[in-house]
Amino acid sequence: MAVTDRRKARLGQVAARRQPDLTVVVENVHDPHNVSAILRTCDAVGIQEVQLVYTKEQFPRLGKKSSASAVKWVDRRKFASVNECVARLRSEGFGVYATRVGEGVPSLYELDLTRPAAVVLGNEHRGVSDEMAAQADGLFQIPMVGMIQSLNVSVACAVILFEALRQRLEAGKYDGAGGDATAAQGLLRRWMKSS
Repeated sequence: MAVTDRRKARLGQVAARRQPDLTVVVENVHDPHNVSAILRTCDAVGIQEVQLVYTKEQFPRLGKKSSASAVKWVDRRKFASVNECVARLRSEGFGVYATRVGEGVPSLYELDLTRPAAVVLGNEHRGVSDEMAAQADGLFQIPMVGMIQSLNVSVACAVILFEALRQRLEAGKYDGAGGDATAAQGLLRRWMKSS
């Protein structure tokens, strides 16, 4: 089936706004609905690739229905260890920032998300592992004033990534594929083949 001009234009617009220097690290998130919701949010803010670190949990099966087809639009890269993931991200120029609730941990709103950033989200019950937190370039938390001091992991992801979107919009980073037109064209070609 041929791709219509309208569909091609839409794919081109989305590819041009992808943010190759922004990613999410999903560490041992158990519930497939949470992982699917994270992927949907990543697509919504222009993240093309998500990092998956599964050392204690089985990677959940993701369906197209629960992820609203985000599995088709967002690439996933799996890692067997925290060390391997952090080393790869650092070699690619990312700063690694992990969520952590605690006294004296800086607020999300103090974090500069216009720079190359990998945001780490941890398991629903255990949070980000101590190993990952120790290797991160920085820790941050979402400020909260209620009795419950945590959010569902997919909700936390949305709060964080839409702050990144806000900062990046203000910085003009959505004005064209993070400056990588070649990557955007390659992505468009790949999407055209699979559409």
